[in-house]
Amino acid sequence: MNKLVYSTDPDWQAEQDQPASSDHPFPDDGIIRVRRETKGRKGAGVICVYGVPTEQVGTLAKQLKKQLGTGGAVKKGVIEIQGDRLEQVSALLTKAGLQVKKVGG
Repeated sequence: MNKLVYSTDPDWQAEQDQPASSDHPFPDDGIIRVRRETKGRKGAGVICVYGVPTEQVGTLAKQLKKQLGTGGAVKKGVIEIQGDRLEQVSALLTKAGLQVKKVGG
């Protein structure tokens, strides 16, 4: 973190920050990516669903949680489903007519 506080140079101009393209590591190509994550969760596994169109995130998360009978959340456009239910989540998304790809180990 090298932030300039004061400068006596009259010609100095601040550098423009590059806007962050997205918080998740996958491209927005219409393919829904599903993976299991445990990092930062004290070993508890969650299924993360990336690439869902913004207008469908809330309703799709609600449907998945209801059909699986489990908890979950939507954080920064990523659906998180509690528990190790990768196969079930993939099957439900495929049944809903979405193109699904399992990523990670």
